[in-house]
Amino acid sequence: MQKILIIEDEDPVRENIIELLEAEGYKPLGARDGSTGVALARTERPQLIICDILMPHLDGFGVWGLLSKDQATSTIPFIFLTAKTDRQDLRRGMELGADDYITKPFTRDELLRAIQARFNKQDLLTSHAQRKLAELRSSITLSLPHELLTPLSSILGYSELLSQELPGISYGQIIDLANEIHASGERLLRTIQNYLFFAELELALTDPRKVQVYRNGWLESVKPVVEEYISAFGLAQGQGREVHFDIEDAAVGMAEIYILKVLEELLDNAMKYSPVEKPVGVVGKMNRGKGIYRLSVWDEGRGMTSDQIAEVAGFVQFDRRVYEQQGSGLGLAIVRRLASLHGGDVTIISTPGKRTVVEVTIPLHAV
Repeated sequence: MQKILIIEDEDPVRENIIELLEAEGYKPLGARDGSTGVALARTERPQLIICDILMPHLDGFGVWGLLSKDQATSTIPFIFLTAKTDRQDLRRGMELGADDYITKPFTRDELLRAIQARFNKQDLLTSHAQRKLAELRSSITLSLPHELLTPLSSILGYSELLSQELPGISYGQIIDLANEIHASGERLLRTIQNYLFFAELELALTDPRKVQVYRNGWLESVKPVVEEYISAFGLAQGQGREVHFDIEDAAVGMAEIYILKVLEELLDNAMKYSPVEKPVGVVGKMNRGKGIYRLSVWDEGRGMTSDQIAEVAGFVQFDRRVYEQQGSGLGLAIVRRLASLHGGDVTIISTPGKRTVVEVTIPLHAV
């Protein structure tokens, strides 16, 4: 039986709704003020909340604000109930993230249709999330064992050599083995972190409220952040490779942590799939007319065919048997998910054996 919480300070209205919903087979819960409603939502976890806007002490907007910030209640469908017909108030409710609104007075059919529409949408979201989760489990089952076992085998093998105290082994050789163990450990850690992050992004895409949380993030000045990261990344590689960059400053609609994740994955791929003697580059350009910022990473490596570009997804690495590169091909999939969550997109332009450009578009942020 589906629980529906009605938060309404007018006793006759609240009791009428409760009676109607009981007759329809729902399990209604009543609260006569906002504070009581918030407490009930947190303890009862209803499947739907119907809340009046005009209430003393804590109004409907205040109720929604508290519940939307609580992880336990933030995904409960929420319908505003109001006698107001002013479009600004209704628009405010929808902009805050409410799922629907009903204007008093309303008919029995109007109320039931609104409730059913919310439950139908929730069923679709749940079904989509379950399908994504099933796909994720399947992908992990196929690729995770290899990605974990390869560095783990290196760690075990090198550490075994050290533990045997082989005669004649020099201090320099010990340092080399220790460095190999450390590198394999870092690879293992990053693989696990990326799988967990990808799973988080996949599930977030099925929840409109979580999508909104991502889109609320922004960065006031992208140029210094990107340039500092590129400089540090080049030093960390220690390959003497040229890294060219041309970054225009702008305020962008993506938090710094995700900008850096996009750069990390794209630069890692560019380094991995191009010769050490070839440069890689990063370009950042603003398009005020379209309201977007284009962040591109290019390399002069082996490139991708049009079929490979079309098939870019999580846990796919092309030509593993030929190139034996490390990685699951998860980096580009993570970048795609991050772009989608922020209202952007990813475009790949590549010529096999010559050049690949991966362009991420991010909405500009109005400061």
